[in-house]
Amino acid sequence: MSEPKAIKTTYREAVREALREAIIKDDRVFLMGEDVGHYGGCYAVSKGLLAEFGPERIRDTPLSELGYTGVGIGAALGGMRPIVEIMTVNFSLLALDQILNNAGTLLHMSGGQFNVPVVIRLATGAGKQLAAQHAHSLEGWYAHIPGIRIVTPATMEDARGMLWTALQDPDPVLIFENNTLYNMEGTLAENAGPVDIDKAMVRRPGKDLTIITYSASLFKALEAADTLAQQGIDAEVIDLRTLRPLDDATYLASIAKTHRALIVDEGWRSGSISAEISARIMEQGFYHLDLPVMRLCSAEVPMPYAKHMEEAAIPQVESIIAAAKRMVTHG
Repeated sequence: MSEPKAIKTTYREAVREALREAIIKDDRVFLMGEDVGHYGGCYAVSKGLLAEFGPERIRDTPLSELGYTGVGIGAALGGMRPIVEIMTVNFSLLALDQILNNAGTLLHMSGGQFNVPVVIRLATGAGKQLAAQHAHSLEGWYAHIPGIRIVTPATMEDARGMLWTALQDPDPVLIFENNTLYNMEGTLAENAGPVDIDKAMVRRPGKDLTIITYSASLFKALEAADTLAQQGIDAEVIDLRTLRPLDDATYLASIAKTHRALIVDEGWRSGSISAEISARIMEQGFYHLDLPVMRLCSAEVPMPYAKHMEEAAIPQVESIIAAAKRMVTHG
């Protein structure tokens, strides 16, 4: 049996193709959000979809995250499968009442009678000089909320495949797409389709150190691991993929082998997803550790605009390499 043909594409195009597939396959699916139609999306993800599918399926909304997120939740309750796009994760705070108090709680508050099958896509992360109101990584905040699922596609396959799987979930799913990944080029199988969203993945096997990360930081971790390998340090890289619910088993199995854990998280350190993972490692895998868990997170400041300051504020390849070397040397 021949291998499926690999096609050259970008992360942006992979997400767009996932949207196209969902709209074609299911009459209940539609995309709604600010500038998703005539403008083609703030990051050009939905470019061309309005002309292809019309305003019934690609709906421009007013600049009111609270309002149109509520409309999406209502549509989901009415039997539709809306995909709500929020331009940047910082703006999602304007819709937090809808996400937390309605989408996340209605199944519980209705005694299990009303599921809310809404998918919300959000651009997240720093690296594009978008400054403090447009560039934070708040997915760890949302992972704190019961009743919703948090997924963070990093690879081309996950960008293409997570959306359809999310649409099959009877409960709310938030998809965080790091804005620095949209221009990423790569290859994708021509028949690429839905992927599992329950499991973390070992993206690089190793025996000396476990690096746990997600989203755009995955590629920094992989680059760091390649450099470390040249220096005799064999790092295993775990892509969490889903932040709620966390797949504890995958990273705990890795730590049982390497005995060292480094968590790379673009969110702030205090109260972060890295803090949660560190606590779970201490609770479930303490006796596998040769030294304490180490975390690399963003500086606890509003994200700077100046490029050199923005780069200094978030984890980088060099800081991952330095942290890993300290851990292995001192271990």
